[in-house]
Formats: sequence, C-alpha cells, structure tokens
Amino acid sequence: MTSDPPRFQPATAPMLKALNERTVFEAIRAAHPISRAEISRRVGISKPTVSAALTALLDSGLVRETGPGSEGPTYGALFFEPVSEAGFVVGLDIGARYLRGVVAALDGAERGRDQVDVGGADVTDVVAQAARLRARLLERIGPPAGAEHVVVAAAPGVVEQSSGRVYQGDVIPGLDGFDLVAALTDAFAGTSAWPLSRPVLLENDIHLAALGEQWRGVGDKVDDFAVLSVGTGTGAALVLGGRLHRGRNGAAGEIDFAMEGGADNNPYDPCGIAFERLAADWIEFRDVPTALRAPVTPEEIFDAARAGDGLARLLVAEEARRIAVYLAPIAAVADVELAVLAGSIGLNADLLLDPVRAELAKRVPYPPRVEVSALGDAGVLTGAVAHGTAVALDRVLAARIGSGAP
Repeated sequence: MTSDPPRFQPATAPMLKALNERTVFEAIRAAHPISRAEISRRVGISKPTVSAALTALLDSGLVRETGPGSEGPTYGALFFEPVSEAGFVVGLDIGARYLRGVVAALDGAERGRDQVDVGGADVTDVVAQAARLRARLLERIGPPAGAEHVVVAAAPGVVEQSSGRVYQGDVIPGLDGFDLVAALTDAFAGTSAWPLSRPVLLENDIHLAALGEQWRGVGDKVDDFAVLSVGTGTGAALVLGGRLHRGRNGAAGEIDFAMEGGADNNPYDPCGIAFERLAADWIEFRDVPTALRAPVTPEEIFDAARAGDGLARLLVAEEARRIAVYLAPIAAVADVELAVLAGSIGLNADLLLDPVRAELAKRVPYPPRVEVSALGDAGVLTGAVAHGTAVALDRVLAARIGSGAP
C-alpha cells in the first residue's frame, strides 16, 4: 500500500539557490558598500553560501566590487554594491495644473525631474504631454540596453486596478471613466527610443504620497498612518499594518463620500476651491477688518494671516477645524498612530498644526499624532519611485537570477 504524497513539497535546490541570491542582494542594496563577512552576519547565511550567491550576482551583472565606505582597516576584505543601472523608473504625477515627472535608477536615486503646465488640457492632451515628458527624462540619462524599465503614473480619482480606468477624476476633462493605463501604455510603446514593453502601473495620487511618506517621510517608522492631502481637492490614503490599503474598489481614502453633502456639496470641505468660496463670502459679509479682496487664493489668505490680518486668521482657524472634521472619522475607524497633512494647503505647518491637533482632540478620545509631510510637493513622485523600484527589482531578479524563489 502506497502512502499519499506529502501536502507540501520540500524546497528544491534551485529554489534555495535563488532565495539565497535574493537575500544577499537585498542585504547589499540595504547597506552598501558591504563586505562578504558583514553580509553573512546580517542575513544569517554561512560565508560559503554567501560566496556562491555573490558569484552568481556578479556574473549576472546585479552587483559589483567597490571600495570600502570608510577609511578604517579593511583587512583585505572585498566590498560590494548593487548595479543601479540594471533598472530605471519613470514616475509621473498627473495633476489638474501640472504634470510632473521623475526618473530614478534601481537604487532609488533620482537622476532627473521635469514638469509641464497642463492647466485646462483634456486627458488626451495630457497623455501626449506625458509621452513627451517621459522621452525627455530618459534622454537625459540614456538607460543602457536591456535595463528594466518601469513607469508608475499617479492620477487624481479612484483607480480601478482591474480595468485601468479612473473614476471620480473630474478635475481633468475627460478623465472620469477613461482607460488611462491603455492610453499611456500605447503612447509609450509607440516611441522609437525606449519603447515600453509592459503596461504602465497606475495608482491614485494620494496612495502614492502615502508610499512616499512610508519610504522617506514621517511615516517611515510607523505601521498605521493616514495621509490627508488638502490642496485643489481633498483626498486621503491609509497604510495599515505597514501596507498600503487600497480597498476592494481602490476607493479607500475617498473621505468626501462619507461627509454630509457628499463630494459635491459638503459644508466641511477644506479643499482649496471651497476655501476660496468661504473667503469670498466672509470678505463680503463678515464685519471684520481685513486687507483681503475677493477673489483671493489660499496662498494669499495664509500670507495675510501671518501678517496679522484679522479675517485671514479667522479663515485659517475655520480651515483647521474642517481638516480636523475630515481626520476624525479616519482616526475613529482606523485608530491610526499618525496623520500626515499634505497638499498645498496642508503644508502650512506654522498656522495649521497646533489648531488641527486641538480640534481633533475635541472629537476623538484617541487622536493620532498629527504632522506635516516631510516631502512637500514631492510626495507623490517619491511614492512612485518607491513603488516602481520595488517592481523593477522583482523583475530584474526574476530575469537574471530566476524565478525559483517566492
């Protein structure tokens, strides 16, 4: 009588080999320049196994020998660093006013930035501008043939990952319901230099801003946090358990939908358009001395408040209250440790942080720590680079080492 086969098959030699090589590569990427002995200590793999993995990585062009990182004694040790030119990422931040772009190598180091004013352009024109912007960024660095090339695009609205379409993206004419993944991928694939062979990776812009904060911002040591971006519009994103939470439909963080009046008629909306309307109303009807004259921009209101303008200070206090109203349900439901303010309005830390913290403490018993983004208006592109380099790294390792490791 034969026994049933085991439910789980043991790891094969090729699988273990690929796993060791990936582990060693990640150690080099995280702490280069690094010696063979230090790799062994960090990852808990024997020196002979590390040596075998290093030989494979050197032969595949993923790492190279380099000098020591300090002038201390090296005792003849060899040091290694990753070959960052093995992959490149182009990040695109598609906004209502600007199209911003960045190109970075596999190590995450930026190699160039650029932007285009696309205010008033419809989505088809924005796609054409994106193709030209991507080409300019790649021309600056001239990625070598065979380098893995990933494009990550950020869009305002709900990104449906299954279809590549964007919904609730009415800040750009024609974007709502538009298949942005297909349009961008086709535009990039058709270029004569560096044609794109895989689909564009599309994400909601605030979701990418959250990844940026997790990678190089104030959320880098926090497992549970929210980002509330207040600018032309208002949007939020959640990182829970150290992972971006998109939700079933990609709509996690669309806090407007939960507020009274919805996204279009919300009396608590802190976004720039609503803030401007409120200012125009108060300038006309509030009997408070002010130098403000309608129409007025949020930047002018904050500048006037810093100069001591009475009405501007009242407007900023109301804006802080509205931001706290938006943060309260996030804090109550998700119980996050940190709330990060971003966007052109949210970045006014000197005038907003203390009143937002005080207002939020009135509304929830366990308010999160509130901070302003450390990345400024670069948060979305920083998140695009973080996401893109992770994907590019996986593809490079799978192609050059093999797909035996999980």
